[in-house]
Amino acid sequence: MSAVKGFHHVALRAKDFDSSVAFYKALGLTECVRWGEGDGRAVMLDMGDGGRIEIFARGEDRDRVDERFLHLAFAVHDVDAAYETAVKAGASTKYEPYEASPPDAVPPIRMRVAFVYGPDGELLEFFKEL
Repeated sequence: MSAVKGFHHVALRAKDFDSSVAFYKALGLTECVRWGEGDGRAVMLDMGDGGRIEIFARGEDRDRVDERFLHLAFAVHDVDAAYETAVKAGASTKYEPYEASPPDAVPPIRMRVAFVYGPDGELLEFFKEL
């Protein structure tokens, strides 16, 4: 039996807790559990498949980005719609929606993707395999 049974969550520290929570809710994530007060607040938001984003308050004094973290990717039905929703909710664009097929991928894969920066500078990808 494997020690790992599946993905549970990724944690983010928010500079503006309420704005970050509102942003992810605008993308369609739903609140599972919330605790704490003031700078000790946290919330878990479900991504729709049981995977979660955990958001903590008090991110304003932590501008350093861990360079091992590249991006958080969301599987979506419609990349263009997810991208537009994120931009309307306050995300800034890194790459508008485009199609890609890495030439050396085994097996071959075709995908449509878009990248935006979330409210705390986190890089988010919207991904659909074609």
